[in-house]
Amino acid sequence: MIYLKTPSEVEKMRRSSQIIGSLLDSLEAIIKPGVNTLELDEYAEQFIRSRGGIPSFKGYQIPGLKPFPGSICASVNEAIVHGIPRRDLILQEGDIIGIDVGVLLDGYHGDAARSYRVGKVSMAAEKLLSITEKSLYIGIAAAIPGNRIGDISHAIGSFIAASGYFVADGLTGHGIGKSLHEEPQIPNIGRAGRGPRIAAGMTFAIEPMVNIGTNHVVEQGWEFKVADNTLSAHYEHTILVTDGEPEILSAAPKAALHEEKHI
Repeated sequence: MIYLKTPSEVEKMRRSSQIIGSLLDSLEAIIKPGVNTLELDEYAEQFIRSRGGIPSFKGYQIPGLKPFPGSICASVNEAIVHGIPRRDLILQEGDIIGIDVGVLLDGYHGDAARSYRVGKVSMAAEKLLSITEKSLYIGIAAAIPGNRIGDISHAIGSFIAASGYFVADGLTGHGIGKSLHEEPQIPNIGRAGRGPRIAAGMTFAIEPMVNIGTNHVVEQGWEFKVADNTLSAHYEHTILVTDGEPEILSAAPKAALHEEKHI
């Protein structure tokens, strides 16, 4: 079942999601060569809790795996998503890293992700990041009343394919609200005009995960990696379907002050 959110529920989701937007902005000043991914996780947890939120991912459980230990997913280079933060995973010049964050506040979740450059990166990495981010906004633009979920999937997937890149197999966006993962699943590739019809009041986490070399994925515990070890990028927003254009709930609030942070 796909839940339509009331205005009060949307406001709670907006607040939880804006914590993520502010956090992702603040990480721009922190992600640099020499920082390890556990430091990023510790910073993120403090940031979230200081604003009254709870990290949605910490302790998250799926059958067959130990509870997820981090407050963020930190996925470097060929890692697509669900990278576990580690003290011994130290960022190097030229890396790219995807940071995925969930926040629970007042009973409602937000979820967003961004990929970052570590120092100066290659032209191939720059192009991958650009295409992946563009595909997210192309998908968001298709989340309008009267369209179907397949229209979002087709918009993302056709743009990625036309750009010469690959959608990571089996990894999807999702509905979101009281639960971190709700119906519907939102694949990053699909046929237009298929799937549930979109209506105002729906809230989605749209999240293209894009690989340079292949669509094939290797699963290693929590972590998903590109099968040929080429680069992958990940961008995500929590959005609200409205009667007009979709609202991005996980953008940082416009009035937020972004001070430079140091580890």
